[in-house]
Amino acid sequence: MKSVAVFLGAKEVRNPAYKAAAVELGKALATREITLVYGGSNTGLMRTLADAVLAENGTVIGVSVDSLVHHEAPHQHLTELHITANMHERKSKMAQLAEGFISMAGGIGTLEEFFEVYTWARLGFHNKPVALLNTDHYFDRMLQFLDHAESEGFVDHQARQQIIVDTDPNNLLTVMLKSV
Repeated sequence: MKSVAVFLGAKEVRNPAYKAAAVELGKALATREITLVYGGSNTGLMRTLADAVLAENGTVIGVSVDSLVHHEAPHQHLTELHITANMHERKSKMAQLAEGFISMAGGIGTLEEFFEVYTWARLGFHNKPVALLNTDHYFDRMLQFLDHAESEGFVDHQARQQIIVDTDPNNLLTVMLKSV
């Protein structure tokens, strides 16, 4: 696995654990020479993650949307920056560039991106690992919901087990690398 798309928030966070996790994940990616593919933003956790990778001389590819560039300035020190016409093209480009996916703490956009790549994996559109970095129990309730959906018969056991979950960025990457 040479590249990972990371979905995460572009907002400033209240809980310092999320920022610390972004820094740790960034260092882990750079140390393992795994290219970061992300939304290209220069704000919030997105900037923290990109800065952490760049500080360790890692490679960072940003993929932004033309209309967002005016609201969310792109990071100025990226290895590469791709500007797409819309969100569909952005997600497609990120999926093309990535050999795995990690979702961290974030809002509606992060959740939508996670569920899209998870659905694609489930439908066999790709066989790349899909993971959650569950910092400070951020995704616990979503995972409980997925367990409930499984118990109700809407999600099969194999689909539920397909999500790689860990609270430690290094452990998460190790499991992802073993799964490819």
